[in-house]
Amino acid sequence: MFVLLLAITFVVAFAVSFLIARLFKRPIESILQRIIQDEISLAWVRYLSFALYVVGISGGVRFWDLEKYITPGAKDGQILQLNSDRWVLEIYRTIIGTLQGIAWMLLVFFLFSLIAYVVVRISESRRPKVD
Repeated sequence: MFVLLLAITFVVAFAVSFLIARLFKRPIESILQRIIQDEISLAWVRYLSFALYVVGISGGVRFWDLEKYITPGAKDGQILQLNSDRWVLEIYRTIIGTLQGIAWMLLVFFLFSLIAYVVVRISESRRPKVD
């Protein structure tokens, strides 16, 4: 039962990561093309989408929390049973953990992108205009 829970939480975290990566693909592409203005921006988009999956799945599949279903507790020495209520709770935790990890990653990306955008705009305004 534990292996099934682990597999399902992985699939759910992957599906949520996939959905978020699809939703943010165009904004990320346009931001990186504006800031970098080179072919390498496509490589950065690809790396960022990979990072979205890694952060999302690692945030959603919490091995240290799932361990309570295979090891006895310290207080009473019993293993928690996986009933339907715990399944729902674990799936919910997986979705929230995935979204939370991706949200933090995207926040950091957009903050650095904003700083880079300001730097690019300042450097563009200082260039002499060629007619």
